[in-house]
Amino acid sequence: MFVCLCTGVTSQAVTDLVASGASTSKQVAEACGAGLDCGRCRRTVRAIIEAASARTPCPLHAAS
Repeated sequence: MFVCLCTGVTSQAVTDLVASGASTSKQVAEACGAGLDCGRCRRTVRAIIEAASARTPCPLHAAS
């Protein structure tokens, strides 16, 4: 699914960037351009980031 129609960035591309360490919409925008033009996709980018962080266990709690 396309997240950013301005630059043609897909949800998979954003997911891959988040998995590689991007943790803010600004970092995603700098890496692939999603969110730099009209900004309509920023909410979706943030949702992908939040969903990924919800799936990743906190290192402090994973050790318990």
